[in-house]
Amino acid sequence: MLRRLLPVLLLVGSGLVDATFLERAEVGEFMDEMVARHDFDRGELQILFAAAQRQQGIIDAISRPAERVLTWGEYREIFLDENRIEQGLEFWKTHAADLARAEAEYGVAPEVIVAIIGVETRYGRNKGRWRVLDALSTLAFDYPPRAPFFRRELEAFLLLARDEGRSPTELYGSYAGAMGYGQFIPSSYRAYAVDFTGNATRDIWDDPVDAIGSVANYLAVHGWRDGEEVTRRVALGRGDVSALLNSSLRPDTTVGALRGLGVGGLDGLDDGASATLVELEARDGTQHFVGLTNFYAITRYNHSRLYAMAVHDLSEAVLARRLAYLAGP
Repeated sequence: MLRRLLPVLLLVGSGLVDATFLERAEVGEFMDEMVARHDFDRGELQILFAAAQRQQGIIDAISRPAERVLTWGEYREIFLDENRIEQGLEFWKTHAADLARAEAEYGVAPEVIVAIIGVETRYGRNKGRWRVLDALSTLAFDYPPRAPFFRRELEAFLLLARDEGRSPTELYGSYAGAMGYGQFIPSSYRAYAVDFTGNATRDIWDDPVDAIGSVANYLAVHGWRDGEEVTRRVALGRGDVSALLNSSLRPDTTVGALRGLGVGGLDGLDDGASATLVELEARDGTQHFVGLTNFYAITRYNHSRLYAMAVHDLSEAVLARRLAYLAGP
């Protein structure tokens, strides 16, 4: 690692890099832990944290994520635009064999894999502009609401960079430290990324094939059920469902219980199927949906109803475009 950090070392020696992170006791404690637990070299860690820069823009961004400040109608318009749908079709054309193989190995529908990569990065066009070292250092030491979580992610990131032979000062991602086509945070990368190309490297930064396999693996591990529905729009009846509306991302009731409360639109679903009742504000008013097991699996990728709905709707739009393409003129 030291050779890769030599340019940073030269900057530190020149006095051109702000070393404020190094002056903080909690950063010193973190470095002590990395040395003791993972046999990192303290001198190299000092070089890294001398290079890390606090970014107020990261604090601002994580304090107002789109999932919390936008309605469903506003959020949907971001991800269901014509360009993203057409780009999804092109991505599918290019990687049809890889997507088919991912479906065969992991049981995840190609359109859902395509939609997640489309929502996350526009199929690799927007992987993030923040240096991951800066993002995770800022959030680990200057964002108290989630500092313990991001401290663990910073640890995972340094381990990941070492394991994969990448320079931690040269990797970029989102304001939350998510990386690559599928925007995996470091712990998810270490746990769920796969070598889908067979070249002995798990590269979701630059290899869309590894990204396809990794997204499929992530969903499979988190409970995706092959061939089952994700969600469908429903109509409320006269029963009191107020306690169930948006009560949990995890399915906390059953289709049968919802039927008993007068919820309509559930034809063909088993009474025993786990479900959650979702209420969202669309452009044309309030809408209600039932989220099933696969809906919950998508929320494990991003803990948001809006996100899961956007992935679902984009997947259906891309699938329709793909079927029209295959049908020909």
